[in-house]
Amino acid sequence: MSSCVFCKIVEGQLPCQKVFESETVLAFKDLHPQHPIHYLFIPKKHYVNVADLPDDNGNIMADLFAAIKTVAEKEGFAEKGYRNVINTGTWGGQTVFHLHVHLLSGRTMSPSF
Repeated sequence: MSSCVFCKIVEGQLPCQKVFESETVLAFKDLHPQHPIHYLFIPKKHYVNVADLPDDNGNIMADLFAAIKTVAEKEGFAEKGYRNVINTGTWGGQTVFHLHVHLLSGRTMSPSF
């Protein structure tokens, strides 16, 4: 996926402000944050979105959410709360077609959608 911006970040071709990295997951600050805390968590392997995951996807989603929990606890906002968002496809608002989870926190949010 040489044209995928997130793959380029994983490969070190583009810079990012990392907040977490493991063998399977990379997390970094969003370039255009919508909240005081806005991080993106991506699998290092390219998947277009949740619908692109194979049925035998192993622990991809578990790895992503374990990383989210780790960062929220480490940075001290786990108790106050945060929101996770996954946009899938154009109708779902996806603009970068590499599976990613937005972590949003740092202020009270409206419960409505």
